[in-house]
Amino acid sequence: MNPSKNKVLSDDELVSLYLETQRGYYFDLLYNRYAGKVYGKCVSLLKNESDATDATQEIFVKILLKMSTFTGKSKFSTWIYSVTYNYCIDTIRKQKKGRHISSKPPEDIPDHEVEEVSDAEILEIQINQLKVVLDQINENDKIILLMKYQDGMSIQDIAAALSLSESAVKMRLKRAKHKFKLAHHETYKNAVL
Repeated sequence: MNPSKNKVLSDDELVSLYLETQRGYYFDLLYNRYAGKVYGKCVSLLKNESDATDATQEIFVKILLKMSTFTGKSKFSTWIYSVTYNYCIDTIRKQKKGRHISSKPPEDIPDHEVEEVSDAEILEIQINQLKVVLDQINENDKIILLMKYQDGMSIQDIAAALSLSESAVKMRLKRAKHKFKLAHHETYKNAVL
């Protein structure tokens, strides 16, 4: 019998109970809580349901094996998304490497040439245009934009997930938004952003 059966346990409580007891029951609760979200993220990044299903399983194996490394410095959900994003980025890079030999991302734009793009400008773009433009920018820019605008993650959570400082996240977001705007303008020259 589980002493916590009538109580909804927090992520941190489930992690602690799993690490203390090694009972699969607690990991299953975490899996059931996050599997749908991880799968959805994998589908949006990998663009293939079969690959997303495989990735979700692989990600949860990684989470299970690395559970003892979760320090609690960030939320457990942030840690899971970090593992998910990193796994998907690695998968995308491997797929691209197999397709072309030189898939070097474009060089970063110097800071003084990066135009400030407001959040409202990004959010006003039509969904179909958004998907097209996101597929045109590099993975790192795409990931940080998805974390901010699709997942609603804070700068702090993004920094924790990507192991970056908050100022680095802010600069990457600024550059990613600028590159997004340039790609949108190039693709939809007659549209206003």
